[in-house]
Amino acid sequence: MIISEPSSEPISEKLSSLRSLMKREHIGAFIFPSTDPHHGEYVPDHWKGREWISGFDGSAGTAVVTMHSAALWTDSRYFLAAAEELRGTDYILMKQKVSGTPTIEKWLSEQLTGGESTEVAVDGMVCSYAESEKLKNNLRVYGLTLRTNIDALAEIWTDRPQLPDDKVVMQPLKYAGEDAVSKLARVRRETLLRHADALLVSALDSIAWILNLRGSDVHCNPVFVSYLLIEQDSATLFVDKRKLTTDVKAYLSGLHVGTDDYDNIKKAVSHYSGYNILLDPSETAFSLCKLVKAGRMVSAASPVPAMKAIKNSTEIAGFRNVMIKDGVAMVKFLRWLLPAVRHGGQTEMSVSDKLLSLRAEQPLFKDISFDTIAGYEEHGAIVHYEATETTDAPLRPEGLLLLDSGAQYLDGTTDITRTIALGPVTEEQKLIYTLVLKSHIQLELAKFPDGASGTQIDAIAREPLWKNGYNFLHGTGHGVGSYLNVHEGPHQIRMEYMPAPLHAGMTVTDEPGLYLAGKFGVRTENTLLITEFKNTEYGKFLQMEPLTLCPIDMTPVIKSMLTTDEKAWIDSYHALVFEKLAPHLDGDDYAWLEKATKPF
Repeated sequence: MIISEPSSEPISEKLSSLRSLMKREHIGAFIFPSTDPHHGEYVPDHWKGREWISGFDGSAGTAVVTMHSAALWTDSRYFLAAAEELRGTDYILMKQKVSGTPTIEKWLSEQLTGGESTEVAVDGMVCSYAESEKLKNNLRVYGLTLRTNIDALAEIWTDRPQLPDDKVVMQPLKYAGEDAVSKLARVRRETLLRHADALLVSALDSIAWILNLRGSDVHCNPVFVSYLLIEQDSATLFVDKRKLTTDVKAYLSGLHVGTDDYDNIKKAVSHYSGYNILLDPSETAFSLCKLVKAGRMVSAASPVPAMKAIKNSTEIAGFRNVMIKDGVAMVKFLRWLLPAVRHGGQTEMSVSDKLLSLRAEQPLFKDISFDTIAGYEEHGAIVHYEATETTDAPLRPEGLLLLDSGAQYLDGTTDITRTIALGPVTEEQKLIYTLVLKSHIQLELAKFPDGASGTQIDAIAREPLWKNGYNFLHGTGHGVGSYLNVHEGPHQIRMEYMPAPLHAGMTVTDEPGLYLAGKFGVRTENTLLITEFKNTEYGKFLQMEPLTLCPIDMTPVIKSMLTTDEKAWIDSYHALVFEKLAPHLDGDDYAWLEKATKPF
């Protein structure tokens, strides 16, 4: 994989170059979203334009630059990190969902009042059709217009990384559970039901899933940069052909999937001559949508994410296998951790490296599924903290370590958070830890109708926190891919309205947390499988089954705060953890697990 070196050019010089371009093009402001032409959460270095222009490296955020000012909007996960990374630059931090924070459009209306151009630009290839239309309409309210035909980075980012050129590999059927012929047939049927005879797939994880192919173009996500055009009698993969081995070419030929150069996607869309073509407005670039001939575009949600979200029996078996492997690695790590901290010399980065080495020993291990979050004490309050050489905190035998990590195995993907007491903790830490655990358990105990949305059950998890005046602003849960992206939709569990229905066979995380800035943070996370609970005259009901297998630290728990049902869940969960992991452990690791999972 091609890895870019951090640019040494100061932010002020980058802004100066951008403003020269804006002046030449008569643009009043330029917007840099976090996305790429495929609109995934994580992007190749080539498209990390928002990071390059602002210096903020979080996965979510939008930078906006005018001729005389600059601002960056991001969510609560990154408030503390963004404030630090933007220090010393022209950027103002805008905290999303915080009272008093203006929208981008409102802020621009206040900035572009001194005779500047009222034209606001965004690269139409990295802004989806849905977002561009929304932005255009919101700008119009303030008398501003949107321009989408300029890629400023192509001119001013002189040391821009090239697109990755790693090879594409096949995902064996014994792990995928359904061949690509069957998947293509299902996608074609669903496309016809949406009154289209073709579907353009832009989302990289959808392409990888449909074709049972994997890559390494995006950090921690086994996908490859491409587009897939699926017609009723043919399909074309638009990809850098240097990435295709002889075996992959033969495999695609057997599927009747042709190949074309990646850059030819614009020509293919503009020349499409079929009845009409389905493009998902939230996944497809605005510029591509505008190339479709008038009357030929069907704007509707792609059927693929909902299909991919329901795991088949082979994928579910794979999840169960990887959770045993990951659980073994976690137990070995946790057994090692406290003595190592007491001995001294451990830091946030060193324990992350230790956990990685233990996971790498497991069969079919491929990579981590996201950058490990190891936040000690006050760093645990930074929701998406990642230690650096500068911030790497030494661990002491006291307080809390928040450890959020995961791995990619050929047969599945893991995502787990444990908050660990490294020694004595305060009464405040015990209270917060116990409330978060109660919230976690309440969601795992939930029963709900088939087809309920994640928003409808989100309050179940938050209720123990709300009763005590606490809340968290990130989502409570997200889908997890099968050796694919660790964040997978369309379903989520969160306060904001997410209409995607929940069904049996979906994976979802359960990860409530509380964060006390400058003090500590607590989060407890399992990956779950949604299963059938019962059928009654009122319909089908669902429940959650824990897939993650790892003891929960009980030393910071105020046990008197737990209900009988919550205590019973802990005992049942720990019994399951012991049953599944004990046969794979021996010696001190076995003894540690036995003690860590003992009942109340």
